[in-house]
Amino acid sequence: MKHFLTAARLLALDLASTLVFLVLFLLTHNTALSVGLGIAFGVVQIGLQIMRGKRIDTMEWLSLFLVVTAGTATLLTNDPRFVLFKPSVIYAIVGVVMLKPGWLNRYLPAIARKVVPDVAVKVGYVWSGLMFVSAAVNAFVALTCEITTWAVVMPIFGIVSKIVVFLGGFAALRLTARRRIRAMPEAEREAVLALEGAPAARGAVTADLTPSATG
Repeated sequence: MKHFLTAARLLALDLASTLVFLVLFLLTHNTALSVGLGIAFGVVQIGLQIMRGKRIDTMEWLSLFLVVTAGTATLLTNDPRFVLFKPSVIYAIVGVVMLKPGWLNRYLPAIARKVVPDVAVKVGYVWSGLMFVSAAVNAFVALTCEITTWAVVMPIFGIVSKIVVFLGGFAALRLTARRRIRAMPEAEREAVLALEGAPAARGAVTADLTPSATG
């Protein structure tokens, strides 16, 4: 979970320059100022990491490239929708990366990787699908609606859709893992529970196996 939240934070940082542009544009309605500061924000993000000696990921370089190109296109055409289209490119690329089978396993505890790796693959595909849907929705709203509409629709859609997929995936992994562990021979079950979080996991499974829990 810690690694998954870290990945989510990095994605949010990649989109931060777009949010900076959006807030400034809504407050000032000055395209040049908003784009300029949005580009500056993206450059400063990378610059600070270089100064701190941190490695710059490919996604971060891509994000900076998109900030500059989308910002330049906006200045040349005076159409701020170019900047709002940037998240669609990020979402699409992340979606392609998430098509790799088993990418989600690295974010799961050892016991989940042992018991439900196949379910994790399916949940990973669901996340990939969400990224592609988010890219399409963002592109449609950015190209057909006013900026104020985008500012309302996309944050709500982004937050709600990710919460739904996260909770659904968590429930699928947890329920399937419990069912499979309960069905294991006792020796195998003890070995699996010893992988990680044994006391808590053993308690949960034991409760599931008691007469009061199973009826």
